[in-house]
Amino acid sequence: MTNCRFCNTPLTVTFTDLGTSPLSNAYVAKESISSEKYYPLHAYVCTNCLLVQVASFEDPDVIFSSDYAYYSSYSSSWLKHSEDYAKMIVKKFSLDNKSFVVEVASNDGYLLQFFQAQHIPHLGIEPTKNTADAALKKGIPTLREFFGKELANKLQTTDKSADLIVANNVLAHVPDLNDFIAGMKILLKASGIITIEFPHLLNLIQHNQFDTIYHEHFSYFSLATAQKIFAHHNLTIFDVDQIPTHGGSLRIYVRHTDDICKKVTTNIDAILAEEEKAGLTKLETYQQFQLKVEQLRAEFLSFLSDIQKKKGTIAGYGAPAKGNTFLNYCQITPSMLPFTVDKNPAKQNKYLPGTHIPIFHPGEIKKQKPNYVLILPWNLQEEITKELAYIKSWGGRFIVTSPKPKILS
Repeated sequence: MTNCRFCNTPLTVTFTDLGTSPLSNAYVAKESISSEKYYPLHAYVCTNCLLVQVASFEDPDVIFSSDYAYYSSYSSSWLKHSEDYAKMIVKKFSLDNKSFVVEVASNDGYLLQFFQAQHIPHLGIEPTKNTADAALKKGIPTLREFFGKELANKLQTTDKSADLIVANNVLAHVPDLNDFIAGMKILLKASGIITIEFPHLLNLIQHNQFDTIYHEHFSYFSLATAQKIFAHHNLTIFDVDQIPTHGGSLRIYVRHTDDICKKVTTNIDAILAEEEKAGLTKLETYQQFQLKVEQLRAEFLSFLSDIQKKKGTIAGYGAPAKGNTFLNYCQITPSMLPFTVDKNPAKQNKYLPGTHIPIFHPGEIKKQKPNYVLILPWNLQEEITKELAYIKSWGGRFIVTSPKPKILS
């Protein structure tokens, strides 16, 4: 990709260059290590619309394959967030058994199960077979397809227009933004709403969350840039919430531009002002990010070196995509981080892509009793420290890397 995936402007300005790495969710079996594919992980910022984006090197059918390893339901805090959202949105917009809810990228039914419990008709759209199958086992109607204009037109002709379209943490995964958003406009009823959650670029920059950049995440959004993109498709962001998920996200509420019954709230101006104050409207802010990334890598490597000098032992917790970006960029090896653990059976007994660190069942932590546990999904810090509070019984302590490496007290 040489041009912006939204406005087609040539991409010439680097946001951050993270070297090369395999796909971050491509966990490998021992016999497949030698055949891994590596790709440049280089993020650019568009000089016209200021959309931060990475080039696409692999077909989405490969990235989101039949054995996609991410299941949303493995995080208890994410399930709670989803349940709270479902209750809130039903009440806020008076949804009932005559409404129709569509979730794009519905994964294993983690969210729609809460609409199911409220007897609200719903449909999931999910391209990965294993997660779609998991949703179907829960009784959640699910189409195993990629979403865009073509599918939206099919659904509309079968009277499947939506009162509510939900798209949580999928906008970044979309290689063709214009087709995806145009599809949502087609599928949305005249009085319907869309809610979309995505990590806020402001937090990525301010808290040095460079590990949220990986090949499966094609785009990274500020509110200002999202506003331009949706306006291009005659859709208006009329409200926004700041939410704590994924290190700080935005939930935007979108309507047809001619649906003037839904007034634009002051929340929009407040966040746009915050972005402007932080420099997100200036190209220079994006050009300076690489230095922050390099500094964090140097600090973390020094941090690990100090632990090794003191003969401390360390293990990882989690095998998230963000962790793989971080570990590959820092060139961490199994001699530096001997293993990590994960609750997801689809990842256990495999190896992290690129670094080839083995992934075990969480019980390995109790067996090995490491001095330190590195929390790779730092966005789930509170959940994980509660689950692993037992490490304190042998004097174990937790380490996080964002916004900088530190030992938790």
